[in-house]
Amino acid sequence: MTGSGAPAVRDYIDGVASPKRRRDAETMVELMRRATGEEPTMWGSIVGFGTYHYKYDSGREGDAAAAGFSARKGATVVYVLDGVGAHNDLLERLGPHTTGVGCIYMKDLTAVDLEVLETIVARSYAALTAGVYTKRARDGGT
Repeated sequence: MTGSGAPAVRDYIDGVASPKRRRDAETMVELMRRATGEEPTMWGSIVGFGTYHYKYDSGREGDAAAAGFSARKGATVVYVLDGVGAHNDLLERLGPHTTGVGCIYMKDLTAVDLEVLETIVARSYAALTAGVYTKRARDGGT
């Protein structure tokens, strides 16, 4: 899947119903631009930055956004597709959040350490774009 550019990203952010989520989406765009050096594009309902190629032992391969976030109803979701386990040291310092295998959920970005979040995004982006990525998120940090 290829991303669609800036007008679609603007439309997505403008369409976020919650003022807090919309504010956090604006913050994430700037944070991810700095962390990745890439411009945002839409990947379905994900605002993505850059791309990476993955190829698993199963033979499945493809391309995906190398960094991304989504402004969901309950939280802002940051995707770290190298797995949250690869970032445990930083997650301890992030502030209020919950995690999934490859996701960090934050209810309010003003309550978290944005420098720590930017470091997580930059580290994840670097790991994913260093070459063909061969791990699944659940294998990250192992």
